[in-house]
Amino acid sequence: MTTLMEFKDVDVHYGPIQALKKVSLTVNEGEIVTLIGANGAGKSTLLMSIFGQPRISSGEIIYRGEDISQKSAHYVASHGLAQSPEGRRIFPSMSVEENLLMGTIPIGMDHAEEDMQKMFELFPRLLERRNQRASTMSGGEQQMLAIARALMSRPKLLLLDEPSLGLAPIIVKQIFQILKDVASTGMTIFLVEQNANHALKLANRGYVMVNGEIRMTGTGAELLVNPEVREAYLGGH
Repeated sequence: MTTLMEFKDVDVHYGPIQALKKVSLTVNEGEIVTLIGANGAGKSTLLMSIFGQPRISSGEIIYRGEDISQKSAHYVASHGLAQSPEGRRIFPSMSVEENLLMGTIPIGMDHAEEDMQKMFELFPRLLERRNQRASTMSGGEQQMLAIARALMSRPKLLLLDEPSLGLAPIIVKQIFQILKDVASTGMTIFLVEQNANHALKLANRGYVMVNGEIRMTGTGAELLVNPEVREAYLGGH
């Protein structure tokens, strides 16, 4: 199995506060790996550190054999890492189509037309709304757009930060079904998520983060039945 991305003993500090402590984790090609944990556990910090915001204070972030921890965000984005950030950051005054085209910035427009058609197949809702302003869409549609925009850069690794945040349960179910479809095309996904139930059902492997440290790791199935995980993240049932 080829390792695509690996964190090796990564520390991150915000001033005197340590946000990540000796974090090590691996994402292999073709896998869906999830990182779960409570709000404020350091999950988003870990994801943002891949793009150097914040810079790690020690350790390494290896991507395709190269330490990228000191590279620019642009360098990282143009080498096959795409992020769909928390809070569905889309361009509100732009149309769906224009938002999708923004996703091609790291790689250029060569495949834009073909890839846009693929996105409309994957997300039929976006096709219906292609000329509509993004700000007029529902939360679920905006989340679909954020994921589709990330895919427009033809990433080797798709990074997702809390895709279920603030969405109704039925929409969350749809989003996770779409992620399953995306994964079935061979896409590697690293998913940061508070919704442990959905995330662990989808993931091949998972990591549990508590106060900036990895406390547990296992397959999605193992963590789903783990009593500690059930108690802390699945409401104990």
